[in-house]
Amino acid sequence: MLYDIFYKNLPFIDLHGVDREIARVMTEDFINENYILGNNKFVIIHGIGEGIVKQSVYNTLLKNRKVKKYYIDMYNEGCTVVELKVDENGKR
Repeated sequence: MLYDIFYKNLPFIDLHGVDREIARVMTEDFINENYILGNNKFVIIHGIGEGIVKQSVYNTLLKNRKVKKYYIDMYNEGCTVVELKVDENGKR
Protein backbone atom coordinates (compact mmCIF):
# COMPACT_ATOMS: atom_id res chain seq x y z
CA MET A 1 0.00 0.00 0.00
CA LEU A 2 2.76 2.46 0.93
CA TYR A 3 4.51 1.46 -2.31
CA ASP A 4 1.55 2.68 -4.40
CA ILE A 5 1.36 6.00 -2.56
CA PHE A 6 5.10 6.61 -2.93
CA TYR A 7 5.24 6.08 -6.67
CA LYS A 8 2.00 7.86 -7.50
CA ASN A 9 3.60 11.05 -6.20
CA LEU A 10 6.79 10.80 -8.25
CA PRO A 11 7.24 11.83 -11.87
CA PHE A 12 7.89 8.86 -14.15
CA ILE A 13 8.66 8.00 -17.73
CA ASP A 14 7.74 4.71 -19.39
CA LEU A 15 10.22 3.49 -22.01
CA HIS A 16 8.39 0.31 -23.03
CA GLY A 17 8.55 -0.18 -26.79
CA VAL A 18 11.45 2.17 -27.55
CA ASP A 19 14.91 1.25 -28.85
CA ARG A 20 18.20 2.01 -27.09
CA GLU A 21 18.86 5.32 -28.85
CA ILE A 22 15.37 6.68 -28.25
CA ALA A 23 15.66 5.51 -24.62
CA ARG A 24 18.93 7.46 -24.27
CA VAL A 25 17.43 10.67 -25.66
CA MET A 26 14.23 10.37 -23.64
CA THR A 27 16.23 9.69 -20.45
CA GLU A 28 18.47 12.72 -21.00
CA ASP A 29 15.45 14.93 -21.67
CA PHE A 30 13.61 13.60 -18.61
CA ILE A 31 16.62 14.24 -16.36
CA ASN A 32 16.90 17.82 -17.62
CA GLU A 33 13.15 18.48 -17.27
CA ASN A 34 13.06 17.21 -13.70
CA TYR A 35 16.20 19.15 -12.81
CA ILE A 36 14.65 22.38 -14.11
CA LEU A 37 11.35 21.66 -12.35
CA GLY A 38 13.14 21.02 -9.06
CA ASN A 39 12.15 17.37 -8.73
CA ASN A 40 14.76 15.57 -6.65
CA LYS A 41 13.51 12.07 -7.37
CA PHE A 42 11.76 10.33 -10.25
CA VAL A 43 11.18 6.88 -11.72
CA ILE A 44 12.23 5.43 -15.06
CA ILE A 45 10.22 2.41 -16.20
CA HIS A 46 12.43 0.46 -18.57
CA GLY A 47 10.99 -3.01 -18.23
CA ILE A 48 12.94 -6.24 -17.91
CA GLY A 49 13.12 -7.94 -21.31
CA GLU A 50 16.63 -8.53 -22.62
CA GLY A 51 18.00 -5.52 -20.71
CA ILE A 52 18.90 -3.43 -23.77
CA VAL A 53 16.81 -0.39 -22.78
CA LYS A 54 17.86 -0.71 -19.14
CA GLN A 55 21.54 -0.71 -20.14
CA SER A 56 21.03 2.38 -22.30
CA VAL A 57 19.29 4.13 -19.39
CA TYR A 58 22.06 3.16 -16.95
CA ASN A 59 24.81 4.35 -19.31
CA THR A 60 23.01 7.69 -19.61
CA LEU A 61 22.52 8.01 -15.85
CA LEU A 62 26.15 7.14 -15.16
CA LYS A 63 27.42 9.90 -17.47
CA ASN A 64 25.04 12.65 -16.32
CA ARG A 65 26.49 15.04 -13.71
CA LYS A 66 23.05 15.96 -12.39
CA VAL A 67 22.39 12.41 -11.18
CA LYS A 68 23.27 11.75 -7.54
CA LYS A 69 22.33 8.07 -7.47
CA TYR A 70 20.04 5.52 -9.03
CA TYR A 71 18.87 2.09 -8.02
CA ILE A 72 16.49 -0.68 -9.00
CA ASP A 73 13.12 -0.46 -7.29
CA MET A 74 12.93 -3.09 -4.56
CA TYR A 75 9.44 -4.18 -5.63
CA ASN A 76 9.83 -4.06 -9.41
CA GLU A 77 13.12 -4.73 -11.18
CA GLY A 78 11.71 -3.14 -14.33
CA CYS A 79 11.87 0.29 -12.67
CA THR A 80 14.79 2.46 -11.61
CA VAL A 81 14.52 5.25 -9.05
CA VAL A 82 16.74 8.26 -9.79
CA GLU A 83 17.85 10.96 -7.36
CA LEU A 84 19.29 14.26 -8.56
CA LYS A 85 22.05 16.29 -6.90
CA VAL A 86 21.06 19.16 -4.62
CA ASP A 87 23.43 21.21 -2.45
CA GLU A 88 22.93 21.71 1.31
CA ASN A 89 20.73 24.80 0.74
CA GLY A 90 18.38 22.92 -1.54
CA LYS A 91 19.80 24.59 -4.63
CA ARG A 92 21.03 22.81 -7.72
